[in-house]
Amino acid sequence: MRIGNIELSAPVALAPMAGITDLPFRLISRRMGAGMTVSEMVSAKGLLYKNVKTIDMLQIDPGERPTAIQLFGSVPDELAEAARIVEASGADMIDFNMGCPVPKIVNNGEGSSLMKNPKLAHDILAAMVRTVKIPVTVKFRAGWDEEHLNAVEIAKAVEAAGVSCIAVHGRTRVQFYEGKANWSIIGDVKKAVGIPVFGNGDIVSVESGLRMISETNVDGLMVGRGADGNPWIFRELAAALTGKEIPKAPSLEERLSLAREHLQMLIDFKGEYISVKEMRRHISAYLKGMPHAAEFRARFHKMNTQVEFENLLDEYQNTALEYYERERLIHNF
Repeated sequence: MRIGNIELSAPVALAPMAGITDLPFRLISRRMGAGMTVSEMVSAKGLLYKNVKTIDMLQIDPGERPTAIQLFGSVPDELAEAARIVEASGADMIDFNMGCPVPKIVNNGEGSSLMKNPKLAHDILAAMVRTVKIPVTVKFRAGWDEEHLNAVEIAKAVEAAGVSCIAVHGRTRVQFYEGKANWSIIGDVKKAVGIPVFGNGDIVSVESGLRMISETNVDGLMVGRGADGNPWIFRELAAALTGKEIPKAPSLEERLSLAREHLQMLIDFKGEYISVKEMRRHISAYLKGMPHAAEFRARFHKMNTQVEFENLLDEYQNTALEYYERERLIHNF
């Protein structure tokens, strides 16, 4: 799959997720087989005002490329200048956010609010495309609500603006992240445009990913919450889509080893204090569906240092192994 002049190693991408797709998680996802990654959303105004925290979000590691930095905003001239800054920072692509549903973004006329204004969406993206040489992509939703499913209209508008690729999340803004994603409208978008299309929403396994391809004929899969705590989904999907043998599910030891590595990567990137707090929510995802997960999640949320966190990981591993051994003895008896 190609996006502009960029060839992806696999037609599977990590979706942008606020508070999740920071540099450490992008590195992990790329290593696990994601063909490309997308950053957390970055404020165009923040870049123009030279906000230090915003500028820090432009950091890219060579090991995660190709990477898109995702911008949000609503003023064409501001986004064009922000795109220039992102290009100069070394990003491979620029993605534009038209999908964020949270009120503080929508109430500013940004994110999924732009689904209600196809002309402004066109003008923003046309300004960005004119300004930079790297590919510009866009991610949007099925529509504002069930009465306004205008993803096809938006897709045609942004294609006319010159974007290189589209990603469609099959939920409306009103749904936020609840309910079932509408894959039918993703298929309608694919039929309506000539540029590559990623399908996004409810991809949580190889089975669901292959079904998405079959039902919509999209060029690629963009995985968001399905990768949270389960970045192995990328290697599984990449193998399935290229006709290779699908790797086995990760063992308990592999899961917890990656969780430890994830924590260390966060600490190296952000420092211990904030990283341990952030890892509390990541460990909840890593332990999803595992024995004694609820009990240990509550305990992990009280950890404040790396040593405390890693000691509890060791305790959890021993507890889980004892559980699996009891299960083995019972079922073999």
